[in-house]
Amino acid sequence: MLVLTRKPGEQIMIGDGIVITVLEGRGDGVRIGIEAPRGVPIQRREVIEAIAAANLAAAEAGAEAGPDTEDALRGLLPPAAASRSDKTA
Repeated sequence: MLVLTRKPGEQIMIGDGIVITVLEGRGDGVRIGIEAPRGVPIQRREVIEAIAAANLAAAEAGAEAGPDTEDALRGLLPPAAASRSDKTA
């Protein structure tokens, strides 16, 4: 992991097409702006984890869902979230 210190208005470039701009610091958070090509999806990690966990729960609840469906959905979860769902099942 690369750790950088930036001030408001400063930018970070990722590859040729992604620019992250620090907009402002707020207490224990920071506002950032992200410029990326239209085809690059940008999502908050917690949203992706919540959707994957909900899909996994729905697959586990469905009687017709086979093990292949459950395994495919479990593969969408980040490793930490997948291990949490294993403990709750």
